[in-house]
Amino acid sequence: MTPSAPTPAYRRLSVEERRSQLLEAALGLFAHRAPEDVSLDDVAEAAGVSRPLVYRYFPGGKQQLYEAALRSAADELQECFDEPREGPLLPRLARALDRYLTFVDQHDAGFSALLQGGSVVSTSRTTAIVDGVRRAAAEHILSHLDVTDPGPRLRMTVRMWITAVEAASLIWLDEDKQPPVDELRDWLVEQFAAVLTVTASRDAQTAALVRTLAEDV
Repeated sequence: MTPSAPTPAYRRLSVEERRSQLLEAALGLFAHRAPEDVSLDDVAEAAGVSRPLVYRYFPGGKQQLYEAALRSAADELQECFDEPREGPLLPRLARALDRYLTFVDQHDAGFSALLQGGSVVSTSRTTAIVDGVRRAAAEHILSHLDVTDPGPRLRMTVRMWITAVEAASLIWLDEDKQPPVDELRDWLVEQFAAVLTVTASRDAQTAALVRTLAEDV
């Protein structure tokens, strides 16, 4: 009688490992389905565990799990703008947008539900998480502009552009990801330069930045 292959030893996951496993499973589901269409049973099945185990780690149920998954996704989004401060500004911005648009592409339906705020599990806490990403992105951009004390017009311009990037990303998903992502990236970079130029006609601080950008090209 041929001896059977040894059964792989079962490894008990630590609390952090199990939590990470459940968050990864939840993020995979939220990436392609609206949060209200994902149940705890779905998460348990995706992670290969029981529903009671999901509740053990997230006693607040789906809301707590969604907020934790959203916070994890927000951390990843913030890292998209963490670009080394080397070389001309606009190529740096293009590289950051490459990472941002890759995230949008990989999380399509979940990204839409997240930013449109239409989810039934949306709360003031989830809104604060998303707004934190926007503020972090603005701070990164102002840092790359080497501005330590931005005036209201420059701050407003940067935040308006971030809003435009979000809107363009949502429309891009609605339009079956057209135009091609590299064209979208270049267009958004050009829009950033354009809105700075418009603000420069009314703001000396921004005008100085536009002159610096022109020297980098």
